[in-house]
Amino acid sequence: MQTQGWFKTLFKKEKPVIAMAHIPALPGTPRYDAKKGVQHLVDWVKRDVKVLVEGGVDAVMFCNEDDRPYVFEAGIEQIAAMTRVITEAKPDKIPFGVDFLWDPKAAIAMAKATGAGFIREVLTGVYESDMGLWAPDAGGFARYRSMIDADDIRVFYNVVPEFASPLGSRSEVERAHSAVVSSLADVILVSGKMAGAEADLSAIKAIKDYVDVPVLVNTGVKPHNVKDYLSVADGAIIGSSLKVNGHTWNPVDPENVRKLMEKVKELR
Repeated sequence: MQTQGWFKTLFKKEKPVIAMAHIPALPGTPRYDAKKGVQHLVDWVKRDVKVLVEGGVDAVMFCNEDDRPYVFEAGIEQIAAMTRVITEAKPDKIPFGVDFLWDPKAAIAMAKATGAGFIREVLTGVYESDMGLWAPDAGGFARYRSMIDADDIRVFYNVVPEFASPLGSRSEVERAHSAVVSSLADVILVSGKMAGAEADLSAIKAIKDYVDVPVLVNTGVKPHNVKDYLSVADGAIIGSSLKVNGHTWNPVDPENVRKLMEKVKELR
């Protein structure tokens, strides 16, 4: 695997578990709680990150998960508030990343400002989605990444985005291969149909046969299936199953983190 060196250097563990730190709705979005203010966002995320780190996850990824409905261009107020949250809540001893739904330039800019090591975005393909027609611009993003001197920040390409269906006839394998060869993906992600939904294990296997970068499972990992996923995937991004009652919008549950990481440690 061509990028195995940097992958091991960044995560320092075989089959890393990247846990989601979901930020409550940011200013300027419909669900933002103005009475509680931005300090509430900081306090919520700091608590979740503390639980995740103490539970032994290998990395954390910050995401504006509750900025529903999502947009393709971040508001200045969202970027400002999310940058503050990341700066105050980021872990000291494990790597962290940034995901903005759905503006990759905002994500890479925040990653650069806060010292993140990676971002997650949808950057290739065309989709019909909950947000309408979705046509990301990998070329424009790559040029912006270079312009702000962020080429050292790794980019995880989600080629099976949730809440969206691809237009055209190319298979998941073909889209993943093209994302690596033509659009310079550092990592390929494979998701289920929505947040928390199990990804297709056969798709992960097929994609791994055709690309020379790490392939991670992006949704649906739980204690009962983590062995199957990590027997194939190079790592996992996990969110909903670590929450209270497995619900995406709830706080992180220490017991769920413990159970999941116990399974991961057994596999290692």
